[in-house]
Amino acid sequence: MSPKKIFNTFARAEAFTWTLLITALILRGLDFDPIAVTIAGSIHGAVFLGYAVTAGLTGINQRWGFGKAAFAVALAIVPFATVPFEIRQNKKGSLEGSWRTTTSEDPRDAGRIDSLFRWFIARPITLIAVIVIGLTTLFVVLVSLGSPTTWFD
Repeated sequence: MSPKKIFNTFARAEAFTWTLLITALILRGLDFDPIAVTIAGSIHGAVFLGYAVTAGLTGINQRWGFGKAAFAVALAIVPFATVPFEIRQNKKGSLEGSWRTTTSEDPRDAGRIDSLFRWFIARPITLIAVIVIGLTTLFVVLVSLGSPTTWFD
């Protein structure tokens, strides 16, 4: 699966889960079962984390630079903002190309981050395992902290 396809999928899924969460919040306001917010919030949180990882990996692969990759992740905080960003990157061609699994002539390929990145990209099962374990751990920690609205009480 190309960086473009994965990024596009997660950008749209992130926006879709915003729809689920907002709908659940509206339904809660109409006295529907509040469990819908918990379910939608959990789904949205998991997809948000997946989008953040995808944006980071895509940013490294496409050599976006830290600022652009961080901006892509930050846009997930704003409902539906990942979609216009995705559309813009597609128009600019910033998502074109395959995964960089081998060293090129580019001097940036000699860096530690690029070397580690290529090592993981060349071993997708290992990368997926690390991501799943890492995201699961992060998700469990965040869920155990409770609703974000109560973190600073």
